[in-house]
Amino acid sequence: MVSEPAMTPLRFVRGDATSPQAKGPKVIAHVCNDLGGWGKGFVLAISRRWPEPEQAYREWHRHRAANDFGLGATQLVQVRPDIWVANMVGQHGMRRGSAGPPIRYDAVARCLATLADDAAHLGASVHMPRIGCGLAGGRWESIEPLLLATLCTSDIPTTVYDFD
Repeated sequence: MVSEPAMTPLRFVRGDATSPQAKGPKVIAHVCNDLGGWGKGFVLAISRRWPEPEQAYREWHRHRAANDFGLGATQLVQVRPDIWVANMVGQHGMRRGSAGPPIRYDAVARCLATLADDAAHLGASVHMPRIGCGLAGGRWESIEPLLLATLCTSDIPTTVYDFD
């Protein structure tokens, strides 16, 4: 008989993902677009707390010809001794007209795999809103399995925040 691998369950709480409810090292994860745009949605809450993630993202995009910026890439930005923000490029463009939602699930999956490695290296828990389901137009029914397959199967404590 083959046993199922151990898996840390997703935790859901009401609250603000920019104020993680945990002890020890923490990573706050969110989805960014591949256009270098930062100005709507959850990123505004991040920028209200810390200037570094936006500055790092804009520099990363500005110098994209010389780095890994693009769909599926993740940038970890330290904002406090025990808190990092993961800028994850999982959205192609921005929603315009009827072109379909800009979320790219394959890119989000690659970002989450990198995030799982980063969080394991840091010994960190991961905190996020329902990533990809706001301006990116994604469906939680498609995002949640990606979280389970990457973070939870890697035993990374992961908390999803629903804002009050």
